[in-house]
Amino acid sequence: MSALSTINLCGDVFMLKIVYPICCGIDVHKKFVVATVGTTNKSGVTDYQTRQFSTFTENLHQLLDWLKSQSCINVCMESTGKYWHPVFNILEDYCNVVVANPKYVKGIRGKKTDKKDSIWLCDLHKHGLVPNSFIPPLPIRQIRDLMRYRFKLINFKTSEKNRIQNSLTVSNIMISSVVSDTFGVSSMKIINHILENPDDKDFDVSSMLHASMQDKAATITKSINGNLTKPQADKMRICLGHFNNIEKHIADIETAILGLVQPYLAQLEIILSLPSIKDVFTAIAIIGEIGCDMSAFHSSKHLCSWAGLTPQNNESAGKKKSVRVSRAGVYIKPLLVQCANAAIKSKKCTYFKVRYDQIKKRRGHKKAIIAIAHMLLNCIYHMLDKNEPFNYDLYTIDSKPKQTYAPQITEEMTVRYLQTLGYQIPDMRITT
Repeated sequence: MSALSTINLCGDVFMLKIVYPICCGIDVHKKFVVATVGTTNKSGVTDYQTRQFSTFTENLHQLLDWLKSQSCINVCMESTGKYWHPVFNILEDYCNVVVANPKYVKGIRGKKTDKKDSIWLCDLHKHGLVPNSFIPPLPIRQIRDLMRYRFKLINFKTSEKNRIQNSLTVSNIMISSVVSDTFGVSSMKIINHILENPDDKDFDVSSMLHASMQDKAATITKSINGNLTKPQADKMRICLGHFNNIEKHIADIETAILGLVQPYLAQLEIILSLPSIKDVFTAIAIIGEIGCDMSAFHSSKHLCSWAGLTPQNNESAGKKKSVRVSRAGVYIKPLLVQCANAAIKSKKCTYFKVRYDQIKKRRGHKKAIIAIAHMLLNCIYHMLDKNEPFNYDLYTIDSKPKQTYAPQITEEMTVRYLQTLGYQIPDMRITT
């Protein structure tokens, strides 16, 4: 028979099952951690031992040795910023570590101390009341870290592009109104010439243009007739230098990422079989966020909920309140939305386009594109779980919307409609 213990909550006493007779709750901080090991006997009585350790590696190994001496392999701690990572890295190989979302284990305000928080974590984990956060294996975590940094670098690169474009605009150099890409090869030759020779106002741009742009030479000459001041020129040189450095760093980090993903080439090929995913780094980003082992999630619905692609439940007193998607999946959700926008334009698989149009008529673009992103993640889950590429045959059955209305209005239908409005139609018989 499983041991039971009593818990007093607001004056009410509850009997709870003991899931982990020996477990540990760790309250994590920047400089130290407070660990409490709870040992529950067969009578349901728990004995607590609390110790404090520094977050230096040597002291965290002392924490591990202490847990081993207590025969404790079940550990629960709160995901406090980045401070839980060093503790998790030390305990990962020996203990079953549950990293809890703070909203599930938050203590009562006014009755919080480091020791009480660690005991509270221990008590919750003892009864199995703390849901575990998804922590992928170390190789996947490394890929995730580099891919997120690459995403930040791309944002920095875009910011520098915008700053350069703003400097051109305030200097009345309107080359962006003529060419399709201000940062293309031909455009950059012209901009670099202007920065290197600020006094050269009447230079021939035709030698700098691509063959397909020669017919725009006269218009481009007019568009660059501006007034670039020295401060704006200095700013643009700094921005261009930073822009080039960022491009180099992106290339370096992509090389490092490609070296890390070698064991997962088969999974990348599976994800790249989706109609909306053509870039290998998009597939790597998805692998970095959800991993390759789908057994970490209960079902595809669980994965979609974790990614923030499902409506929330918010009902009180029989009234349903806002059910918008949650804020979860801050990295994977925008990525899947971009893939969804590509999927609805795919001519190879029109299923997603048809479903998007059907939902958009009723719910609008935003809800429709989230629904398509949900479908794509659902596909990815089953593809990785079954180790199979995307099967186009499964998405051709309902590719054409069913007609819910008659193709044309017949004479009999018109007469019946007029009769329902109260009109009398003489010399007209309707056979039923």
